[in-house]
Amino acid sequence: MRILVLGSGAREHAIILALRSEEADHEIFAALGNAGIAQDAALVALDANDPAGVTQFALDNAIDLVVVGPEAPLVAGVADAVRERGIPVFGPGRAAAQLEGSKAFAKRIMDAAGVPTGRAVRATSLAQVEAAFHELGAPYVVKADGLAAGKGVIVTSDRDPALAHAAAYLPTGAVLVEEYLDGPEVSLFFLCDGDHVLPLSPAQDYKRLRDGDHGPNTGGMGAYSPLPWLDGRFGSEQEFVDLVTREIAEPVIRQLDEEGTPFIGLLYAGLIVTDAGVKVIEFNARFGDPETQVVLPRLVDPLSELLLAAASGHLEDHPRPAFAEATAVTVVLASEGYPEAPVTGRLIGGLDAAASVEGVHLAHAATTETEAGLVASGGRVLNVVALGTTFAQARQRAYRAIAELELEGGQYRTDIAERVVEH
Repeated sequence: MRILVLGSGAREHAIILALRSEEADHEIFAALGNAGIAQDAALVALDANDPAGVTQFALDNAIDLVVVGPEAPLVAGVADAVRERGIPVFGPGRAAAQLEGSKAFAKRIMDAAGVPTGRAVRATSLAQVEAAFHELGAPYVVKADGLAAGKGVIVTSDRDPALAHAAAYLPTGAVLVEEYLDGPEVSLFFLCDGDHVLPLSPAQDYKRLRDGDHGPNTGGMGAYSPLPWLDGRFGSEQEFVDLVTREIAEPVIRQLDEEGTPFIGLLYAGLIVTDAGVKVIEFNARFGDPETQVVLPRLVDPLSELLLAAASGHLEDHPRPAFAEATAVTVVLASEGYPEAPVTGRLIGGLDAAASVEGVHLAHAATTETEAGLVASGGRVLNVVALGTTFAQARQRAYRAIAELELEGGQYRTDIAERVVEH
C-alpha cells in the first residue's frame, strides 16, 4: 500500500516501524516527520493540520490509506476532508474527535452512554473553580477543556497551584474540576470503524517527570506492556479487556453513532482501577504516546490490514488482534528544562551504541539532522524501546541502552516498570 502518516513524534515513528516490519513492501510517506522517521519513510513538506493540502497530496500521490497520528489534525477536520474524497483515513472526523478536543463533550457522551467516570464541574471563572474545589474536595484535579498537548492537567493537594493552573487556562476557555479517583491507571486502545471495536493490549504510562511519580505532568516519560498485575484483580488481562470493551468502549461508540458522529479510528481509553470498579479518566481520539511504542512491537497481526479495515468499515471481518508474549518497556529521554521550557538544539550522541543493545530499538520523538549532527528539537527527544522474555530483562536492556545516549542536560526516569518487576 501507499500510506501517508501524519505527525512528527515517537508515536508516528512507532506506527511506521510497525508498518515496516510487515512482509508487505509498503511505500510510506510522513508529514512532517523527524530525523528518525526520515530513515523509514519519505518525508513530505506538508502541513498536517491543513485539510485541503493533505487531501490534495493524497489524491495526487494515489495514497491508499491516510493515518492521522496527533490530535490537532483531527480537531482541524483533516479526516473529514480526506474521507469526503473517498480515501480511507484512520482517524475520526472533527465532530467525533471532540471526544478528546473537549473534556466537557466527553463527559456528556459518557453520561449518555452510562459509562463510569468521576464527577466533574465545568468552570469558566476562578469563582466557579473555587466553588468546585469546595464541592469535590482535595486532591484537586483541574483539566483544560480543550487540547493542551498532554500538559493541561494538574493533580495536587495544594490549592494554590491548582488555582494557578486554572487561571492559566481560563483565558483560552473553560476548565473542568474533577473528582479525584484513586488507583492504578491503565491505557487501553480500541480500533473502531464506526460500529465495531477491536481492543489492543493494555499498557501503563508514567506521566510525572521524576522518579516516584513526582514533578510536573508531562506528555509521558515511559511505559510498559502487558500488565500482569491485572491477573490478580480480574482473573486475567483478557477478562479485564472484555469488561472494558463491553462496559466502556462499545457503549461510547454506539452513543457517538446514534448522534450521527461515528468514530472511525483509534479510541484511547485512559482508565483507573478504583475500589468501586474501572472508571474512565479521559478519552483520546488517537494512539497514545508513549504507550504505542510498547503496544505495537508486540502486535502479531499486520497493522496495515487492521488500520485499513477500520478506515473502510470492515472490522467485523477481523478477529481480535493477537499479541506476542514478549514484554516491552520504553524509557523517554527528554531535554533539559522539559516540560516547562525545554532546551533545544543540543547534539545527540551514542545512538548506534544504544540501538546495538539486544532487543532494543529507538523511536525518535523530536530530532533534526543538521550539518553539525543530530540535535534535539523538542522536549521529549528519543524513546528507547526494549523487548524481553521478562520485564526484568526488557527493563535491563532499556536502561543499558539509554545509558549509551549522550545529550547535555538530558533527563529520564530510572523507575519505569520497576514496580512490575518487584511485584
